[in-house]
Amino acid sequence: MGLKNLVFILFFFASIGFFVFSTKRLISFLLLGQKENRCDRIGERLKKVFTIAIAQTKIMREPAGIFHLLIFWGFLLFIFAVIESILQGFYSPISFSSLGVFYTLLTFTQDVFGMLVIWSVLISLYRRFILRVPRLIVDKHGMRDAAFILTLILFVVLSMFGQNIAHVAKNNFVLENFEVRPFSLVMAKMFYSLDPTSADMYYELFWWIHIIFVFGFLNYLPYSKHLHVLTSIPNVFFAKLDDQKGLKKINLEDETLEYYGADDFQKFSWKQILDGFTCTECGRCTSVCPAANSGKSLSPRKIITDIRKRTFDLAPLMIAGITNGEVFDKTLVHHYISDKELWQCTTCGACVQECPVMIEHVDSIIDMRRHLVLTESEFPVELNNVFKSLESNGTPWVFNQADRALWANGLNVKSMAEDPNGEILFWVGCAGSYDARYKKVSVAFAQIMQKAGVNFRILGTEEKCNGDTARRLGNEYLAQQLVQENVETLNGYGVKKIVTACPHCFNSLKNEFKQFGGNYEVIHHTEMISEFLSSGKIQLKDEPAKTRKVTYHDSCYLGRYNDIYEEPRKSLTKINGVKLVEMGRNKSRGFCCGAGGGRMFLEDVEGARINEERTKEAIGTGAETIASACPFCMTMMTDGVKAFDKTEDVQVKDIAEIVLENSK
Repeated sequence: MGLKNLVFILFFFASIGFFVFSTKRLISFLLLGQKENRCDRIGERLKKVFTIAIAQTKIMREPAGIFHLLIFWGFLLFIFAVIESILQGFYSPISFSSLGVFYTLLTFTQDVFGMLVIWSVLISLYRRFILRVPRLIVDKHGMRDAAFILTLILFVVLSMFGQNIAHVAKNNFVLENFEVRPFSLVMAKMFYSLDPTSADMYYELFWWIHIIFVFGFLNYLPYSKHLHVLTSIPNVFFAKLDDQKGLKKINLEDETLEYYGADDFQKFSWKQILDGFTCTECGRCTSVCPAANSGKSLSPRKIITDIRKRTFDLAPLMIAGITNGEVFDKTLVHHYISDKELWQCTTCGACVQECPVMIEHVDSIIDMRRHLVLTESEFPVELNNVFKSLESNGTPWVFNQADRALWANGLNVKSMAEDPNGEILFWVGCAGSYDARYKKVSVAFAQIMQKAGVNFRILGTEEKCNGDTARRLGNEYLAQQLVQENVETLNGYGVKKIVTACPHCFNSLKNEFKQFGGNYEVIHHTEMISEFLSSGKIQLKDEPAKTRKVTYHDSCYLGRYNDIYEEPRKSLTKINGVKLVEMGRNKSRGFCCGAGGGRMFLEDVEGARINEERTKEAIGTGAETIASACPFCMTMMTDGVKAFDKTEDVQVKDIAEIVLENSK
């Protein structure tokens, strides 16, 4: 065994040993978190890994994602080259050329992707430090870390090329069997044509440089914000599946619970701590956040990186058995993350939608709200009346429960108590029952169902708030009380199928009631209306009508949460004389109205109003009508139109109203 091999073996085992130590350290941090089962339905999780982590589909939602994709795929392909170099450290003559045609593909793609990675790294450095793309600008430490990691990647690839170029030169510029290195061959002739004898020395030099940078890169990652290189694939694997979008349930009957929600990192689940490890600080979440876009303090990126920072500050002390000191005098909530930030979230899910590594920002924010409400009783003063009304009236507004069905007077609509033999239950919701404007939508949709011959019922005075508002505001106790009362009523009548015009009711009934024994087929009224038009149950007017522009505002809880984008648009485009014009931010990229997550009941005390930001975009399309499919959205867009003094030029209408007006 030569000196080179001996030195390499010592270096190899020292590097691997330190990496194992660092990895075990991170795992020990995760184990301080709460238990959570994320190992179900392995096949679906693996599919998500291939589509999101490997194919980088979420990265490609933005054109600049091509640079990350090239770097990622380049490194996947370089793994074989790295393994070959490592094996050569144990035994120099080792080569993968015996792999035949596969070696041809390997060497060719390494050469091509090597150049692409160099180009992508240089572009990434240019965008971050010259163009200074706003979402990429972080604190000084983050900027230095980004520069260092990108430089490391650059030197890993350059040293690989140096090694390959010297390898070609020392073989007298003749490629081995099955070897195809177009760029390396050209550069070998450029750099070594005058002195090919020096290739042996440079081959050894670049081999060592490459190995040192590879293991240096590997061991730096656990201490860098680029830890996501190691954790992103596991984080995608453990992410919620498509039908697991509801908030997790707190077992309020568990008498051993010592706290509700989370005020520090160890009270989160291990998956939420892993989210912190995985944040790339790319800023995509914050760039689409309606609160951040309107000048508020909330930054979803900061929320997640603060969880990571708190973990790295506190976890090592906890593991070492230290129980006091300055770090222990602080908590994540209040000292790292302010209450103000937490209450500014609309729970729209845009951050989760755009995150390329499947971080679940909203769940962590709600857990911290739960702590504030249930453990500390600290929440904005406006919510006192909301919680009291929900508890006493079953609605967030001060209305009498006995008046809940008055909207249906004169429509010949039966309640379940009068006759439970309807084919479907119309869940009206609080806004549809009490709000003067949205009661008109309830009437319109009821008339559409009657025209279509649907035998439906309502709960009337037995219906209560679905609990969405209380739950998103962190009052899990009140939310569960409302849900359980509703489930008892629904199951008592044997309800199997529900339709509702409120996306918040829709999401709760469909995705969260099942946690409490409420398993129903739930559809949104836009889905039913679209089906009526397609089947001919509702006929539209044939006579020519004045062409008018209509823009559709996507509800976050209908779109991002439940993937319903096309049905409302299909209905609008079938109406004679309607020209659908899209806002710049539409469908999965739509911008929140500002009312979700309980923000409907909170005042904007910082920055601009989110609803006005969205209304401005809608008015900018030149549309005469803003179509919506949500009571919260309708209220916020209507207020926005008033703020811009456009009430005589722009109307805000629900899909049901527009279809009813244009039906025979």
